[in-house]
Amino acid sequence: MTSLSSPPYTHSDLRLQRWLDQFGTGNADALRCLLADDAVFLSPVVHTPQEGAEQTFAYLSAADHVFEGSGFRYVQFLVDGDSAVLEFEATIDGIHVNGVDMIHWNPDGGIDRFKVMVRPMKAMNILWEKMAAMLAAADADRTANGTPT
Repeated sequence: MTSLSSPPYTHSDLRLQRWLDQFGTGNADALRCLLADDAVFLSPVVHTPQEGAEQTFAYLSAADHVFEGSGFRYVQFLVDGDSAVLEFEATIDGIHVNGVDMIHWNPDGGIDRFKVMVRPMKAMNILWEKMAAMLAAADADRTANGTPT
């Protein structure tokens, strides 16, 4: 397990390094390039898996916006084969958020599974509220632009 202090982070696993390099940049193209076509996002608050690269992108992009200005940082991570677990911390509206991103890569190096777990319950509730607002706004933008949801 590696403990981290603050960005920029470095890691010898190139797949993980690509994730670390793009997170928080707001670069949508860089994020999309990391995702496998059959990517699945598993949310701490949404019961059903969000399937496909576009759905996964929508959730990860919304999270990027929600965590902007929150002091988000990875504090440690563990890499084993094609999987990584990254513990993170942030503060949103005065609420401490502690969670983990669990990432799995396919044989081609694309992220095919991304699961997020968050604690405590107050943190999960604030994330649910803010993520729901971001996803609704993104959906409204796509609808207004004639892009299918």
